[in-house]
Amino acid sequence: MAIPIFEEFLYPFLKFVGQKDMTTKEMRQAMINHFHLTEEDCDLKTRGGSTTQLIDRIGWARQYLRRADFISIPSRGVYRISPRGKEYLLVHTDLRQRDLMEYPEFAAYAQGTSIGVNTQVNTDNTVSPDQEVTPTELLESAYSSINKDLASELLQKIMEQTPKFFEQLVLDVLRAMGYGTSTQATPYVHDDGVDGIIFEDKLGLGRIYVQAKRYDPGNNVGKPAVQQFSGALDEQHSTKGIFITTSDYSREARTYVKTLPKSIVLVNGEELAKYMIEYNVGVSVKKNYEVKRIDIDYFEE
Repeated sequence: MAIPIFEEFLYPFLKFVGQKDMTTKEMRQAMINHFHLTEEDCDLKTRGGSTTQLIDRIGWARQYLRRADFISIPSRGVYRISPRGKEYLLVHTDLRQRDLMEYPEFAAYAQGTSIGVNTQVNTDNTVSPDQEVTPTELLESAYSSINKDLASELLQKIMEQTPKFFEQLVLDVLRAMGYGTSTQATPYVHDDGVDGIIFEDKLGLGRIYVQAKRYDPGNNVGKPAVQQFSGALDEQHSTKGIFITTSDYSREARTYVKTLPKSIVLVNGEELAKYMIEYNVGVSVKKNYEVKRIDIDYFEE
């Protein structure tokens, strides 16, 4: 099963600490038992991969309840219910963000941040009225959405350039990714089916050959084009090749490379744009945002 949405953690958290003081480890196990989570569920990461969804949701539930003065943290890693939290449990069997907004301490906190109430996002980065997320997930989703738009713009910009420019761009990306000690573009005409060469060592003993196809979206690279590239590798007595396109590959082309005794890696437009963003090729940093947390060691006497 999937990890329950963030809001579902609020009431169980409060209920558990209403029974006794709980440590972080005890709370995690209590949530696992409460939601009947499997080991695979517990290993699910947030979109950015910085932590697990379970730990993220527990952490933000603790933060929200603390901001609403429903719980306190009398010592490191220990949670205790407050008088307000006890009063709430006496007359309620559920707890949502909108309920917390009734308390001035939490309302002030919410208004001073970007969390708000009913801020939702689906796994496809679209806003939805039926799924609550943590601020961590909201930030990661916004980051993903920005990069998705940037990737689309990059591919559009590439299509505005010449095929020769694209061939050099592909080599720049592979070089930025750390492949080889140097790269070389082949002559634009009479290239024998190879657009570039990656030299794996300074003496050029190891070589990876590159093919670059600048195709419009929907015009996928088929099996014949990949077969031709495979033949070009044979002529170069090479077993390593990288085929990169701005579009995608047909199922037949992807199946074909799996049957070859040589290694041919297929990179489509979406992957190319992702690598350009990750390795800063054709893009520049507009602004950095640092996400910080309490340094527990600093406060240890």
